[in-house]
Amino acid sequence: MVKIYVRNMDEKVFLEQINSHKGILFKVSNLYADDAEDRKDLRQEIIYQCWKSWNNFKGDAKFSTWLYRVSLNVSLTYLSKQKKAAHVNGLPAEALYFEQPQLSERAELLYTAIRQLNEVDRGIIMLHLDGYDNAAISEITGISKNNTGVKLHRIKQQLASILNKK
Repeated sequence: MVKIYVRNMDEKVFLEQINSHKGILFKVSNLYADDAEDRKDLRQEIIYQCWKSWNNFKGDAKFSTWLYRVSLNVSLTYLSKQKKAAHVNGLPAEALYFEQPQLSERAELLYTAIRQLNEVDRGIIMLHLDGYDNAAISEITGISKNNTGVKLHRIKQQLASILNKK
């Protein structure tokens, strides 16, 4: 793991990191927002909150781990407050918009099933599907490692039940 020391980072480095990890932004926004405009708004809010807390990122964890943590926290706040249209100051507008990749029919079905889970469970399964182990998921979500394993097992059962109904 390459440590990134934020104190010397500028806007360009921040935008490069966000761009190279934009898949996380798409995954999170697809799971926590129902329509295209809300997804775009949520991605903007995540980027804005990352930019605001950029100086707090010390490089002790991977950037992707930090980004997931911020993204999940913002998404949960976004849902609870049902925020709309965040205004991002200080960043170029073109840096905030990414073209949504086309999803296969199977991926759409999976996203639809995952959206039926509660907010915390969506984040846990997303991290699991992204290849994070229980220890990393525990670190990102703040849930104990054992509880993460139990939750994952139950989430998988729920998803299997949802998908079997289709």
